[in-house]
Amino acid sequence: MNHNLYLQLSSHFDRQPDKVLIDTPDGDRYRYRDVLSLSQRMAHVLHDRGVEPGDRVVVQVDKSPQAIMLYLACLQVGGVYLPLNTAYTDAEIDYFLGDAEPRLYVCRPQAEESARRLAAACGVEAVETLGVDGDGSLMALVDLASEDERVADVGPDALASILYTSGTTGRSKGAMLTHQNLAANSQALATTWQFSAEDHLLHALPIFHTHGLFVACNIVFTVGASMTFLPKLDAEQLLDLMPRATVLMGVPTFYTRLLASPRLDRETTANMRLFVSGSAPLLAETHREFSERTGHAILERYGMTETNMNTSNPYDGQRRPGTVGFALPGSEVRITDRESGDTLLPGETGAVEVRGPNVFKGYWRMPEKTASEFRDDGFFITGDLGVIDADGYLSIVGRDKDLVISGGYNVYPKEVEQWIDELPGVVESAIVGVAHPDLGEGVTAAVVLKPDASLDEEAVLAALSDKIARYKQPKRVFFVDSLPRNVMGKVQKNVLRERYADLYQPSGASSD
Repeated sequence: MNHNLYLQLSSHFDRQPDKVLIDTPDGDRYRYRDVLSLSQRMAHVLHDRGVEPGDRVVVQVDKSPQAIMLYLACLQVGGVYLPLNTAYTDAEIDYFLGDAEPRLYVCRPQAEESARRLAAACGVEAVETLGVDGDGSLMALVDLASEDERVADVGPDALASILYTSGTTGRSKGAMLTHQNLAANSQALATTWQFSAEDHLLHALPIFHTHGLFVACNIVFTVGASMTFLPKLDAEQLLDLMPRATVLMGVPTFYTRLLASPRLDRETTANMRLFVSGSAPLLAETHREFSERTGHAILERYGMTETNMNTSNPYDGQRRPGTVGFALPGSEVRITDRESGDTLLPGETGAVEVRGPNVFKGYWRMPEKTASEFRDDGFFITGDLGVIDADGYLSIVGRDKDLVISGGYNVYPKEVEQWIDELPGVVESAIVGVAHPDLGEGVTAAVVLKPDASLDEEAVLAALSDKIARYKQPKRVFFVDSLPRNVMGKVQKNVLRERYADLYQPSGASSD
């Protein structure tokens, strides 16, 4: 049996050839037959460029329908699709090319000169370009190519993609995702979120990341739905398009930007079926305000590069703010003691571990690192800290590396952040641990205020004094214009730790 993910994603192409699969705000329309033809001609080009099953294809291009067709073509020939963040520098690309050793590197036309220099230095033989308007050397070759219908015969554990992690605690690791990983996860999500061919997705996410590529696009292909491709987040543009759409997938920033528009109301969102949020925690206040304005409860889910999606709040049932719901069909989630690995009881905080067909094969060329991240029974240690309540809802309270140990006591950042976020005038906050000469780590808060707020450090500390134990209370509170975030909206706490690294040292400010 051929387990190539391409067969699942392309199953609707012959059934509904004239249906528009991808459109853009500029008026471009790609029917299912168009996408099939272009991707099969791309497959022909990949064969000509020497791409064989298992070969890596590194892609650093701007978002476009053609980039998605390249993804399909790569799957079709059995190549390993390896998308890179468009913000990566030459130094970072040099590392990825050297580590992945791709057969082909596809870059933006304006980066061709540096790309060829880097490729030559890393021994990468083939370089092609792909532009946002469907231009570039790759498309020139596609224009001359015939359709190639061959589909590589691969097993379930064959690699479909490698996604590099952010590398904030060391050099980036390549997460190896198999055809089975991606196929099973998109099927589970389509079932859980009740997707059908009648759905139309507003796609404003980047496509070099799990959320925008393997969640959004794979589900659309799997059920035979359609989508509008937007180059970036534009709240007013999203509102313009909602009357003809049914689903929006986004990060919390999407929803705060939408809430900032007076146009967001029940009438504007009347045709929408589902709003999904992930990649970073959604503030409970955002959840409540969005529900009041639109009548829609945002559905939060939990996933990561190594596992795709693990859990989701229910489609039918209570979507609880601050939680990420239950394990997806076929997957398992448990909370364990960080040291012993013993499973904890409901209500106890510990390490989040997952097991299922969605969990990756391991880290590219890092067997020891891979082995250290898995339990003997196959559960993957996610590095997240969480708690499962009595009703089975999972809440993520932080990353293991973000845990603050102050005076020998564990301080879970999310607990303190929730208390601060509830204070009048606070938009959001972040808690980090900073080296402290007496306590080991001092609990430190970075707080974003609303424009008219008058809170100061003393007022925040006073408000927390009778809410949480003394060891959990911040030693210092700083007010910032915004929290540092990565492209998917996650707060970069490592940046905050670096910013305040010398705070409690003898030459810095006093801690008490």
